[in-house]
Amino acid sequence: MTSTAAELGTDTSGLAVAVSAASVLTAAAATREAIADLEVQQLIQATDWVVLHPGEEVDTSIEFGMRDLQIAGDGAPTVDEAAVAEFALAVGRTTDSGRHLLGDAVELRHRLPRLWARVVAGEVAVWKARKVAQATTSLPADAAATVDVRLAWCAHRCSFAEIERQVDKARAEHDPDAAEERRVAALEKRRFDIDLDHATPDGLVHVEGELDLADALALEAQIKAKAATLDLDLPLDVRRSMAAGLLGTSDGEGGQVREVVVYAHVRPGQASVDVDNTRSSITPGHLKDWCQAAGTKVTVRPVIDLNAELSTECYEPTEVMKEQIGLRDRQCCFPGCTRPARRCDSEHQVPWPEGPTASSNLAPACRTHHRLKTHAGWDYQRTPGIGFVWSTPMGRTYVSPFVTEPPPEPAARHTR
Repeated sequence: MTSTAAELGTDTSGLAVAVSAASVLTAAAATREAIADLEVQQLIQATDWVVLHPGEEVDTSIEFGMRDLQIAGDGAPTVDEAAVAEFALAVGRTTDSGRHLLGDAVELRHRLPRLWARVVAGEVAVWKARKVAQATTSLPADAAATVDVRLAWCAHRCSFAEIERQVDKARAEHDPDAAEERRVAALEKRRFDIDLDHATPDGLVHVEGELDLADALALEAQIKAKAATLDLDLPLDVRRSMAAGLLGTSDGEGGQVREVVVYAHVRPGQASVDVDNTRSSITPGHLKDWCQAAGTKVTVRPVIDLNAELSTECYEPTEVMKEQIGLRDRQCCFPGCTRPARRCDSEHQVPWPEGPTASSNLAPACRTHHRLKTHAGWDYQRTPGIGFVWSTPMGRTYVSPFVTEPPPEPAARHTR
């Protein structure tokens, strides 16, 4: 039974106020409506940003420099690549997420005009419209127009499955060759993923995949046989997991052994061990179990002093320097970017040869944000106690994660 009696709640200042169930629901509904309106406004602002930063025809021959991007389907406007990161940071998104938002907005406005009109009118939720836009981006213009006609009137209530059916139907009608290519490609879905970027605090890693039936049967036979040789007091699922980790290993002479490269950091007073590979923490006992597992080869490598100033006369840092930078900074230095440092370039804060190839002048930057720094007028400073403070071409500053400062006020003019 729902109560409508007044009860005591608190306002934003912490003061007790009288509220009722009805007033809470009314306020919650108004908040949701306001959020929906703001989402529409941001979608419109995304298309306005693209209009202000138009691109030319995409030139895929440019490898390292900035280039124009096709962010929506054929016939939709392109955008200046350098403008994407500026907008993404302003709305609290990563560069990749911001590019997707801009692309969905452009796809809706220019290739799905009926659906766009309903979104602007507040009749279709932004998230549902973006789902349609993401599905039609790969379609030719006439196929996207067909989907727009078929789905715009019912998009507010159609399922994701219906969106996919209408997109596939339009593709078959307007581009049968592409439909056949996708059908053939869909037959090859085999994959095997080991999610090392999201290890649990207990040191567990998620593994999943899709295998050919014959390969799956062979793998099952190997895991089943190996699990039967392990400690039978352990649960079967645990033994199967251990067996998968021991596949292809042998502790006999001349056989294979597994080498687990683990970068472990132990700090004074800290009970856990930080594992750099997976950006997780484990117990010392867990690390000991890894090292003592049968068939495991343990190699002790020299410790790299993360505070040492290493340098070279060359543009390219040495392998030891790359290792030091990766261990020190862990991920791309751009605000909000979480690409691991081991997959980033070693970027010179002061460009070489004016700036040295030295530890203090290097930072990890993924290729996208490295190009922004080199070609698009972005800059950053490493600030002790804060991190990397980036300055955009428009004068805004950002510190990861998404802490912004307004542009500086113009200097006061003095008159005599």
